[in-house]
Amino acid sequence: MDEHFSTLIIDESTWCSLSEACSLCRVDDERIQEMIREGVLSPSGSSAQEWRFGAQELKRIQIAVRLQRDLGVNLPGAALALDLLDELERLRNLTKNLDITG
Repeated sequence: MDEHFSTLIIDESTWCSLSEACSLCRVDDERIQEMIREGVLSPSGSSAQEWRFGAQELKRIQIAVRLQRDLGVNLPGAALALDLLDELERLRNLTKNLDITG
């Protein structure tokens, strides 16, 4: 069986619509809307037709889906876990820039 795969390189300058985010992350639009209502995602734009999702939003969708699927975490729990992961990353970056040797 000959399977063809395609690759999309997503960087910080990549923005996609709701339908593109659904396709890339393999979720339906209702699930993404639930994530927005729960505070997991904050797309730019004021309505579903105008929403744009960047690389960080796509990453958050994928992590939230994995947390729910693999660990059985509910959406509020996934939102909390994502916030904690963001804070951990922020603190790691902060300590990386500090001179602890004095």
